[in-house]
Amino acid sequence: MKYSFLIFLTVFCVLAMPGVSQNIHQDVPQYVLVIHGGAGNFNSASFTLERYQEYEEMLDFILLKGDSLLKNGAKAVDVVAACIMIMEDSPLFNAGKGAVLNEEGKNELDASIMDGRVLKAGAVAGAEHIKNPILAAKKVMDDGTHVMLSGYGAEIFAKNNGIEMVDPSYFFDPDVYDQYMQIKQQGKGTVGAVVLDSYGNLAAGTSTGGMMMKKYGRIGDSPIIGAGTYADNNCCAVSCTGHGEYFIRFVVAYDVCAMMKYGGKSLDDATLAVILKIGEAGGTGGLIAVDKNGNIAMPFNTTSMFRAYIQSNGEKHIEF
Repeated sequence: MKYSFLIFLTVFCVLAMPGVSQNIHQDVPQYVLVIHGGAGNFNSASFTLERYQEYEEMLDFILLKGDSLLKNGAKAVDVVAACIMIMEDSPLFNAGKGAVLNEEGKNELDASIMDGRVLKAGAVAGAEHIKNPILAAKKVMDDGTHVMLSGYGAEIFAKNNGIEMVDPSYFFDPDVYDQYMQIKQQGKGTVGAVVLDSYGNLAAGTSTGGMMMKKYGRIGDSPIIGAGTYADNNCCAVSCTGHGEYFIRFVVAYDVCAMMKYGGKSLDDATLAVILKIGEAGGTGGLIAVDKNGNIAMPFNTTSMFRAYIQSNGEKHIEF
């Protein structure tokens, strides 16, 4: 009896840790869309009512857009790109228009996308003129010659393939600049999306402006397949957010899939295990994931994470 109580207490304490795990189980739905706008040590309760509503309305808009596409038969990888593109166009998130600045006061954008149906992937890193890096990453994937292009090469490829290019001034945002001048970050994070479509295919994508005040040329986990993004129809789709160096070292996105494929773990157990693992090493962040059966996981070890999902049955959830 004594040992049973201790086991119960241990399990209860782990599951009760704030933000450590959030998993949703259901019968296999026709489709699922999960999005994130970044994890961090911010408190949404301190947001002004106006700012809170901005985030809530934006996340809701993205869910409804993705739901409409999926309802009309769109493929998972196309929905991932469409949803992330909306977040890149918003100054609310650390991607595209709202990207943070490196130590030289410049924007350097990264993005990746993966199609779990055929295990094709594409990524761009260190871009300064690509309006929507997720579209460039998808074009790299569709082209099939390479998986990742960086810097000048990524921009020439994007321009030659009709991706919209902009002057770096497009990415200027007063709020971001104020954060840069104060050398701090307040509630902006990497964005991502994972999808199970009505055909049973999985896809994942991630886009970011990186870490505030990062060294010139630094690349985090977001454009690295297996670290920040991974999708495989045989198990799950994953998009990560957080301290990228830890997610790279622990190959977090692929580790979730590997635990499921080779270790027989559920999505719940696999996602919780990797977040606990990086936490023990000193890393912070979170991830979103959906498996081939439509189960959803959204664990994180920071105080908050922008996260939301919608299912084919109309169930919708937004939290941050």
